[in-house]
Amino acid sequence: MGTVIMHNVVSVDGFIADESDDVDPLHDWYFSGDDPIIERGGRKDEESFDHSGAGNAFKVSSASADYVRSTWATIGVIVMGRHLFDLVNGWEGKPPAGEHVVVVSHRPKPEGWHPEASYHFVDGVTAAIDKAQELAGDRTVAVNAGEVGGQILAAGLVDEVAMDVVPVVFGSGKRFFGSIDSRHLLADPHVVIPRDGVLHLRFKVRR
Repeated sequence: MGTVIMHNVVSVDGFIADESDDVDPLHDWYFSGDDPIIERGGRKDEESFDHSGAGNAFKVSSASADYVRSTWATIGVIVMGRHLFDLVNGWEGKPPAGEHVVVVSHRPKPEGWHPEASYHFVDGVTAAIDKAQELAGDRTVAVNAGEVGGQILAAGLVDEVAMDVVPVVFGSGKRFFGSIDSRHLLADPHVVIPRDGVLHLRFKVRR
């Protein structure tokens, strides 16, 4: 089974968006460089979708490019909540990384929505991770942070936590760990990469 990693860009005070789901300027570093991210077998991604759902080319600084490329190349499946799916319209069936998406939702896929896309709507976080690991094989399952990510962590199904920390203070908004109310211990970070406008961190979850 592949590693389950809970990941997101996050402000230094722990928010992944403001109360209105605005992520600016959290994602500025994704579009402020000159080096396109390479994914899907080496294709340069010139028409991906950011959190807002707008078509944009992901171009990061050369300092971040190697880390982001290598991370995205391992992803087989993204797990997201229905709120994010609706917010970005599922990236129009073209996830920024991986070949499959599992959406945690009590509601089915919208009728007629991108039938060609490998998107699977599953009721419950345990079933979502089971489905994601079935699809991913030995590749990484990337879980979007927030309410659903926090629920998956609380259920003991997350192996690592990855944060791209940007020098922004929101003060309030949508928390990286959602409304999780239990204690979870992380190991010392095994990835610490300071780059232009972002600090890449990864922690293993202690069992």
